[in-house]
Amino acid sequence: MNIQEYFARISYNESLKDADLQTLTVIFQHHIQAIPFENLSMHCGETIELDLQSTYDKIVRKKRGGWCLESNHLLFWALQELGYDVCILGGNSYNPAERGYTAEINHILLKVVIEGNSYIVDAGFGGAYQAWQPLMLISGKDQPQIPGIFRFTEDNGTWYFEKVKRKHYIPEQSVPFTDTPELGNIRKIYTFTLEPRHINDFQALNTYLQVSPDNILQKKSICSLQTAEGLYALVGWTFTKVKYNYMEDVDLVQITTLTDEEVEKTLKDKFNIVLENKLVP
Repeated sequence: MNIQEYFARISYNESLKDADLQTLTVIFQHHIQAIPFENLSMHCGETIELDLQSTYDKIVRKKRGGWCLESNHLLFWALQELGYDVCILGGNSYNPAERGYTAEINHILLKVVIEGNSYIVDAGFGGAYQAWQPLMLISGKDQPQIPGIFRFTEDNGTWYFEKVKRKHYIPEQSVPFTDTPELGNIRKIYTFTLEPRHINDFQALNTYLQVSPDNILQKKSICSLQTAEGLYALVGWTFTKVKYNYMEDVDLVQITTLTDEEVEKTLKDKFNIVLENKLVP
């Protein structure tokens, strides 16, 4: 495994500087704009192995994406190689349908300490809840970014991560602005503690997500990628293009339903993914 090969994969060609916040931010942005969040292996009959060599070969050499366990594990390795003080944390994601957080840890994120300050770095949430920059680990402070305003709150050792939602403008809809009334404009994302984890702590989860029929990753094929202006998302046969802050506090959302042939073409054109096996969306 070669850090220069990883840099080529994420199109990072700046000269290596110190392990500082500025370098971390640039590498992180290159990572999320090059490596899609995707679970397509599950829908191609492929097994996802949770070890660094497999993840590296898949994402770096085969130019695929991965889900949080893979994408953040690869980023963890890269940041370690570059000399960052980085550790793995475990998160419990919020399920809007259940209006609660999962009982079991089902997400992986990274904490990076730079000059005494802690930052949360998470390249593996995908979609509209993907932060574009490292977030300072500080309770109750709004942290505005292009995707929206992110915020952590801490209560008795448990940290809560949320995002302030924007309105959506969907040109095809008769009602010009859609606003999900779900509990105001705050979208809960996940909770976590600062207990350091090891990648092996997630092996059971990695297996479970691939065999459990009732999780969202089994029910839907998902591929999303952050772009310079917003994001692309392909869920099943539905392709969505989002442009952040198209108007003040409004995101432009364009939705297209694709044919089977267009799914393959879209994966190649928008996500730079060519699958080895047949995808069943």
